[in-house]
Formats: sequence, structure tokens, C-alpha cells
Amino acid sequence: MLSALELARRIEAGELEPRAVIALCAETIAVREKDVGAFVAFDIDAARRAAENPKLAATPLRGLPVGFKDIFDTADFPTQYGSPIYSGYRPRADATAVALTRRAGGIVLGKTVTTEMASLVPSATRNPRNLEHTPGGSSAGSAAAVAAAMLPIAFGTQTAGSVIRPAAFCGVAGFKPSYRLIPLVGVKDVSWHLDTAGLFGAGVADVAFAAAAVLDRDLRVDRAAPAAPRIALTRTHLWPQASAAMQRALEAAARSAEAAGAKVTALTLPPLLEEAYAAQFTIQDYENSRALAFEYDRHRQQIDKRLREQLDRAAAISADEYDAARRVASRARRVLADTMADFDVMLTPSAPGAAPRGFGSTGDPMFNRLWTLMGAPCVNVPGLSENDLPLGMQIVGRFGRDRAALEAALFLEQAIARR
Repeated sequence: MLSALELARRIEAGELEPRAVIALCAETIAVREKDVGAFVAFDIDAARRAAENPKLAATPLRGLPVGFKDIFDTADFPTQYGSPIYSGYRPRADATAVALTRRAGGIVLGKTVTTEMASLVPSATRNPRNLEHTPGGSSAGSAAAVAAAMLPIAFGTQTAGSVIRPAAFCGVAGFKPSYRLIPLVGVKDVSWHLDTAGLFGAGVADVAFAAAAVLDRDLRVDRAAPAAPRIALTRTHLWPQASAAMQRALEAAARSAEAAGAKVTALTLPPLLEEAYAAQFTIQDYENSRALAFEYDRHRQQIDKRLREQLDRAAAISADEYDAARRVASRARRVLADTMADFDVMLTPSAPGAAPRGFGSTGDPMFNRLWTLMGAPCVNVPGLSENDLPLGMQIVGRFGRDRAALEAALFLEQAIARR
């Protein structure tokens, strides 16, 4: 894979030029894209022209190429939301995250595949680790493009598990920041109380570097050795549904962290958090049925049958049920903050197991839903595998403590690498 941080350092040192990085991506796209199918659209020639700007080497992103999930509006690429309803649609403005990335010196090389309306319907993208397996969803193309070394950085979004799960399945770092840390202006809504933009990169330091550059925040974790964190080993009520390999991997990751100096303590979550997990479904479905009101009312037959049926069911959720679910979520956030008072982060699976074989689904986001609802920063830490398929470990931080979550994730990544 392409390390964004290492490429940026080489550009800063004058050892590499942005156009050479574009050339690296172009060469890999020419070889791998036909099999992986990570892109909806890309423009190598435009990226090459943009890379000729001599000022890029002094910008935070140093002229690195970036991809955006095709629910982010882009003025110079079609934005089609994975739906035939929007075939050929061209927004007049960039989404805020896209504009900030350009301002930071990133070159938007292309748009990556999303599932239809960032929902449950699988895309045609394949997992670069094994083309017979799903890359996850809904940010399928972004995770796959980074895993296949076609991009050093890509953006996605998460409503249930659409950053962390694809990152885990494809064996890359995925960073879902605290709720709304990355602006979502100009991004297609799925659920406005849950949607969170995130990033994919080769390793934890790469996503931290990119997030710091785009957001102009102190998020980098590569300038000093990470401090040993206080880790809560959190199995949750879903633990029995994790595969045997995932259970072994999580225990091994915890042992590696402890051997490296972390304090690891088993944590049982209060019962209210299980209730909140159930509430996430209600909130997501209720809001999704309203976010897609125009498409449902005007273009219902162009919506995939699976998504259409889900929207049909969601229409039966009452406002009272939705309000009750939001009250549960609000109480749960306060309880979680108290529960984590003596810990820096939690360690829990990123997914039930490795990427499933086949393309009937994008996998189950069960190990992500609660943390998305809580608005907590989450990081998928790569480095473990089962039968050559990645197994992701998830670091969950405290709301607003994104740098601490990234630092703990880097600590774990390095501890796993020393196994």
C-alpha cells in the first residue's frame, strides 16, 4: 500500500514530486482497477495537470491524490450516489470536505464506489485481498482503492459501520472521527443523527496525518512514540456472534498491547448500552426513510428492491418510537462517558470476522452500530489475519478525544506488528 505520511515526507524533503505519486497511482489503477472496480470515475490527466502546481509541495497534503466516496458532491466529477436516479448528475459545488481537501493541497483523483444511496445493497467492487470476497460497504470503493495501492487516502462515511467494517475487511486503517468532526455539507444524507465522514489509509499514522491536514487540527500521532494507553477490553453482548478466529485475534491483540506496556482491563458495559444498540436501528431507519423521501416518492421503481423494501418497513416507525429511541441514545451517551472515566479507549472487534465470501451482502455492522450512535471516535487497526484475510481490531475513544484514540490505535498497531 501507499503510505500517505511517507509520501508526504519524501515530497517535503525534495526526494519526490507530486506528479510521481500520481504516476504510481495511475500505474496501479491500470493493472488492478479492472478486477477490483473501486472507482466510479477518475481523471488521471487532470490529476497530472494539477500536480504540476509548484506550490503543492508546501501544502499540508503535499499534492497527494485523494478519492471520495460517490456521495460527496464534486464540481468536476459526476456525483451519482450509486443510484440510476442520479446517472450523470453534476453538482455545481464541492462538498465542504472536498473543498477543504483541495485547500490543504490534496488532488482529487476520482470518485469511489458506494453502495446504492450508501445503503445495504452490495456494489460491484471486489476485495483486493481476495477477489472472491466482499470489501464491505457502503464505502466499498474507498477501502478497496487504498488496499489495492490505487490511492494513499480516501474518504468514506459511516452510518452504522461503513468506514470501520470495510477497513477491517480490506486490511487498511479506517478512522471514523467523533460525530461531525468532518463537515457533511454537500454529502448525501442517510441518517442525519448518525452520518459521520471518515478516512482510509495504509496505517493509523496515515489517517491521522490526513485528518490533521484537512481539518487543521492537532491529530498527528507520528512525531513521538505513542504513550501506553489504559484499555478497556470490551466484548459487549454481541461477543458470542464473533467468529472463533475473531475472538482469538482480539485476545491476542489485548495480550500484545499489555506486553507493550498498556494497562488492559476487561469491561462489562451497563445494560442501557444494549438498549441503545437496539435504538440505533430505529433511528437509522426512521431518518433514512425521510432522507430519501424525494427518491421514494418520485422514483420508487428505480430504487433497488432490497432498499425499497427496507424503506417500506421503515415508513411504519412512528414518531413516538423514534423519539423514544433518541432519548435512550442520549442517556446512553452520558452513561458511556461515566463508564469510560477510568479508561482512555476500548478495544473491541471491528467486525464479526473476516470478509465473507461472495457478494450477497456487505457483511454485518453489528460491532459498529453502537459506537456510531454514541458519536465516539473509532479506528480500525490492521495487522491480524485469518487464512490470509484481514481481521480488524477496533479502538473506540471518548467523544471529542480523537487524537487520544488515534494515539492508542497507533500503540496497538505497533504492538501487533511486534508479535
